[in-house]
Amino acid sequence: MSIRVIVADDQEIARTGLVMILDAQPDIEVVGEAADGRRAVELARRLRPDVCLFDIRMPGLDGIEATRFLAGPNVADPLAVVVITTFDLDDYVYAALRAGARGFLLKNAGAAMLSQAIHAAANGDALIAPSVTARLLGAFANAGPTSPPAHPIETLTDREEQILATVARGRTNNEIADEFHISLSTVKSHIASLMAKLGARNRVEIAMWAYETNRVKN
Repeated sequence: MSIRVIVADDQEIARTGLVMILDAQPDIEVVGEAADGRRAVELARRLRPDVCLFDIRMPGLDGIEATRFLAGPNVADPLAVVVITTFDLDDYVYAALRAGARGFLLKNAGAAMLSQAIHAAANGDALIAPSVTARLLGAFANAGPTSPPAHPIETLTDREEQILATVARGRTNNEIADEFHISLSTVKSHIASLMAKLGARNRVEIAMWAYETNRVKN
């Protein structure tokens, strides 16, 4: 079964390149393209793709607002959104994650990382690349959240604190399992518990909480 993707980028060359890379993957199918956020939201609501890949900077409705419409806290049936941006120019990544984005990439990430991000989002996970996402999360968290970080519903166990730190540093579930010599299902159980205790919708929000509460240093 192919992963159905919508791509939105106002630069035609960039959009065409992304579509070509994704369509070249054996199990990914681009089912829609948009040159602005408003059109992207319309397409996403109509086609209900597995993953939306949005540029942050778009005319009319930018990637942040488009993400909020499709994956925000008040959306009953949120879609998976991955945002793509340029680190040196965009100051909006933190806001995009707050709006519900499941992960993000730099535009020079390459085909392999792009495919990995799409697969992660489609599987209900989020791409937290150690050299990219963790650094950016740390930078934006240090700039200060819009509101104080929420207190956990229950106190985190020692193991959950350890898992929290590895998630924030960009470790995959398999890497966490190997590091702590535990099963993959146990890792998933710990992450599910963290999400429940922190009120997080995905591991991106788990990582953001870790940085906001200074549990992980850059």
